[in-house]
Amino acid sequence: MTAHTPPTPPFRDPRLPFAKRIDDLLSRLTREEKTAFLHQFAPGVERLGIAAFRTGQEALHGVAWMGPATVFPQAVGLGATWNPELVRRVGDAVSKEVRAMRAKDERVGLNVWAPTVNLLRHPLWGRNEEGYSEDPKLTSAIATAYTHGLRGDHPTYWRTAPVLKHWLAHNNETDRSTTSSSVRPRVLHEYDLRAFRETVEAGAVAGVMPAYNLVNGRPNHVSPYLGEHLRAWTDEELLVCSDAGAPSNLVDSEHYFDTHEEATAASLVAGVDSFTDHGTDSSQMIGRLRGALERGLLTEADLDTAVRRQLSVRFRLGEFDPEYDPHDATCEFDSPGHRALGREAAEQAVVLLKNDGVLPLAPDTRIAVVGLLADECKLDWYSGTLIHRSTPLEGLYERFGAERVEFAEGVDRVRLKTSAGAFLHVRVMEDAADEVRGAEGALDPALLAGRTDLPPLTTDATGTELALVDWGEGVLTLRAPDGRYLSVAEDGRVRASADQPGGWIVQETFRLEPHENGHLLKHLGTGRHVCVSADGVKVAEEDPEVFELVVAERGEDAVARAAAAADVVVVVAGNDPHINGRETEDRTTLRLPEHQERLLRAARAANPATVLALVSAYPYAVDPADLPAVL
Repeated sequence: MTAHTPPTPPFRDPRLPFAKRIDDLLSRLTREEKTAFLHQFAPGVERLGIAAFRTGQEALHGVAWMGPATVFPQAVGLGATWNPELVRRVGDAVSKEVRAMRAKDERVGLNVWAPTVNLLRHPLWGRNEEGYSEDPKLTSAIATAYTHGLRGDHPTYWRTAPVLKHWLAHNNETDRSTTSSSVRPRVLHEYDLRAFRETVEAGAVAGVMPAYNLVNGRPNHVSPYLGEHLRAWTDEELLVCSDAGAPSNLVDSEHYFDTHEEATAASLVAGVDSFTDHGTDSSQMIGRLRGALERGLLTEADLDTAVRRQLSVRFRLGEFDPEYDPHDATCEFDSPGHRALGREAAEQAVVLLKNDGVLPLAPDTRIAVVGLLADECKLDWYSGTLIHRSTPLEGLYERFGAERVEFAEGVDRVRLKTSAGAFLHVRVMEDAADEVRGAEGALDPALLAGRTDLPPLTTDATGTELALVDWGEGVLTLRAPDGRYLSVAEDGRVRASADQPGGWIVQETFRLEPHENGHLLKHLGTGRHVCVSADGVKVAEEDPEVFELVVAERGEDAVARAAAAADVVVVVAGNDPHINGRETEDRTTLRLPEHQERLLRAARAANPATVLALVSAYPYAVDPADLPAVL
């Protein structure tokens, strides 16, 4: 007898059209299996040989959150290039890095949540850095280019599947899950919908993500426009992925529905196909879907519609045709071409606002480089981990030589004196640091941040001089001489342990509050004050320490000295993307922080040939009248 080879199921047959293969696969799935597919982390189906799948790989300007990757300029910088072909090449590079990274780490997803096509309607919006422009035509042109790059150029299979964010009229972060955008019909059609429509109609979009906010009183996750407009713009099946936690918001914060079963059913019927809620734990959402089915709020046909859309994306990604992967041979990671493209994009993102002839700088120019951003490479929430970095100061050293460039950061150098007469002291941590050094000897911030085995701050008779920077609105950071920022870990201890401010809740920001003859030092991440005890410095709800701020040097004094000795001063100003404006937090002012305004005034007073270079995620209101050049 000869062994019988079972026939290939139709959903595995690459000769058949995707629609027939999806029909076949749907017919083989049980209702429980289809229900499980509707959570962000869809489980595998072993009996059919189907792997697990998750929606959502952040890729706004490079692969984010999954380790080192090429970091391209922020989206707002890519919009400033006015160059769709350049942006298409950036998207192409990002998609190749996604595939290359996935080959080594299956957690890297192929359903990428990018780009953001929300229009930059209001300059104080905390996520202006994520969008391209306030103009729908430019935004759709750049977004279309990026999605075509992410999709790849194969006629059948997609390298990645882009999902547009955030549907619809989303332009505020503060109270974003309860606020409603009032949008008149003409504005809706000619402005907010237009950027989405032209990008979807261009044919390289796999889906959209609804925003947290409401529009004209209705939450976006039950938006009628998903059916009335979005799905009418293309013949392709579009996958609508909820934003994180938004399905629960329909009941918990918005109080739009009485029960989660009603909210989940209404979202699914409105067009949401994948629920991003409760992280990797799908049990809550699956329980709500089951409850909605039992109550008759949903039918199995509703499940089929949503699962079909997800499967359509998975088939286009080539998941069910592993013997034919058109992408592996061309996927690159940190290639010379990607590095060169990142530099080209950064150069084209620069916008010269004013120049009376001082730029470009002559080769023999003596330059004073000043400012808080001059020797920094700041990352935002949706950045990957840098493989290579080059600061403005390093670039000027390379171009003009270190002997012609003098640097003055402009921070205030201070000591914090306790009521007992001692000073805050940062202990040297050579032994601890040796444990967390990377291959090239640099401190690994991912290993340092949040560590509770590093020495907390103490006090002694002389103390440690700290760099104090006020980022505006009284929000400040304190940095130790070795460059580490003061941070607070889960145990409440204050340590010099962070490479940069960051995290969903930033633990590196403080506020000085006047109190009696000194100041209380409030830690903004916990809302508690710093206190000093026998076992170290920590944050607590009781017994806050009253500090005297002892200033060793004002930042503007160092800036004035450097500026007076130079031919030209380059003031590098701007923001840290994690402070005073970011996801969940809108800005309150368009002004530069007072600290940076002081540095700019000091430089200008000492040397009229002062160039302002804004390295920022946001627009600022700056008067260029007394400045010869601004970029």
